[in-house]
Amino acid sequence: MILYVLRHGIAEDAAPGGDDGARRLTPVGRARVHDVAVGLERLGVAADTILTSPLPRAAETADVVAAVLRPKRGPRTLAALSTGVPPVKALQALRPAARRPSVMIVGHEPGLSELTSLLLTGSTDGVRLLLKKGGCVALQVARLAPHGATLQWMLAPRQLRALGRER
Repeated sequence: MILYVLRHGIAEDAAPGGDDGARRLTPVGRARVHDVAVGLERLGVAADTILTSPLPRAAETADVVAAVLRPKRGPRTLAALSTGVPPVKALQALRPAARRPSVMIVGHEPGLSELTSLLLTGSTDGVRLLLKKGGCVALQVARLAPHGATLQWMLAPRQLRALGRER
């Protein structure tokens, strides 16, 4: 399976004392995610399904990406991709998707980087990654377990947007 790990786009700032979980994509965030999605399409990314955190900024990111990539299955919510969920729990929750040839997950930091590290090294801190908003990692997953993946590529949002804007 190819697993694409995508961080959500630029979101609104949380109001002081406000609910971080209610933050939505900004108009700039939405436009940049669209360019990222076009860049992913130009790279040949074709996700069979997109799984997303239930938080609005991730779900909106998944919707924008799905509109461009047109996966066989539309974005589906996976609570284990929410903030604060231990990477081992997220990994367990992804197991039913392991039968698919390609899956994209959309979520948050630091959980996505820790999950990626777990898949690559067997430890959540075995490799230090910085997945910026709109950045994406592609992993070839032999088995959905610690140390079960190989890094295919990791691209910053700026690189993906540049691909998306190329004519």
